[in-house]
Amino acid sequence: ATAVGLGAFGLYSMWAAFQNSFYTWGPYLSPFYSLLLEFSWMPHWFSPAFLILGAPLGFRATCYYYRKAYYRAFFFSPPACSVGKGRSQGYNGERAFPFILQNLHRFFMYLAVLFIFILGYDAVLGMHFPLDSTGKVMSDAFHYAPTSHRWGFGVGSAVLILNVILLSCYTFGCHSLRHLIGGKTDCFSCIASGGPTPPASYKAFQKVSWLNERHMQFAWASLASVGLADIYVRGVAMGLWRDLYFLF
Repeated sequence: ATAVGLGAFGLYSMWAAFQNSFYTWGPYLSPFYSLLLEFSWMPHWFSPAFLILGAPLGFRATCYYYRKAYYRAFFFSPPACSVGKGRSQGYNGERAFPFILQNLHRFFMYLAVLFIFILGYDAVLGMHFPLDSTGKVMSDAFHYAPTSHRWGFGVGSAVLILNVILLSCYTFGCHSLRHLIGGKTDCFSCIASGGPTPPASYKAFQKVSWLNERHMQFAWASLASVGLADIYVRGVAMGLWRDLYFLF
């Protein structure tokens, strides 16, 4: 099941990136294409998604939970909870190429946190509907200048907001972020008991630890929300279904 889930998302994300179309509608932008970077010197077949997917994809590929998941699912090592045997000769852990690249996880984490704010900004823009001269919502406001804007809320707005929430829970529950907050302290309980109120770093560590305990659940939920957000925006742009919204 893990192999099917990760494999299906990987194939879909590559397919969506190669499409290079139907990733915007009205105020909605697919998270696969955020930021929407387009340059005149880029060939027409080159998708802006290729410039963006690297950081989130690198963050997930080097994530401690996903490493356990795809090592077992695709490489069957170790199977279940036992230690794999038979291929141990010459194995140097994660100290040799290409596994040593897993150590880049902490650096991908910084980029992933940045993308949370970018996607949050896109979610806010998802409630700022572009209008044409007749007062109708424009389907392609990312390439054509709208006449005016009105705040509103639609199903797509809720999908983008939910995606940011789940991605935030996954990203801010990262093991590397937890270590960044509490890694320099040997005994948080000692510090907390030394005064009337625990330090702010201890409170932050507790919140990150709560998310970290549910890292697996948020990893899968956020993976599904990213894919569903792209599917929803793509479906509305292709005319497969209509977005329900109201304007303030």
